[in-house]
Amino acid sequence: MAIINSKDVLYIPNGYCNSMIENRVAIYIAVKHLEKRDVVSMTGIDRHTLNNICKCKTKGIEFDTLNKLCYALECTPNDLFRYVPDEEPPV
Repeated sequence: MAIINSKDVLYIPNGYCNSMIENRVAIYIAVKHLEKRDVVSMTGIDRHTLNNICKCKTKGIEFDTLNKLCYALECTPNDLFRYVPDEEPPV
């Protein structure tokens, strides 16, 4: 699945990074009609870091990075990540 931005196509991973956390960073960037390079220049986040976050290739995100993303995209962490409970409770 992909979202087409005005100038390029953003990769949207299938599924979730974590079974209970839905990563919506790439979706939110597209909704704001931005490109990853725009976010990199606005935040100072390394382009590889942003790319890994968008493609769910990270195990976590530092609060400083999250703060920069939220400030640049004028959003909250809840806009970028959503809690989706598993169908079965953890054991």
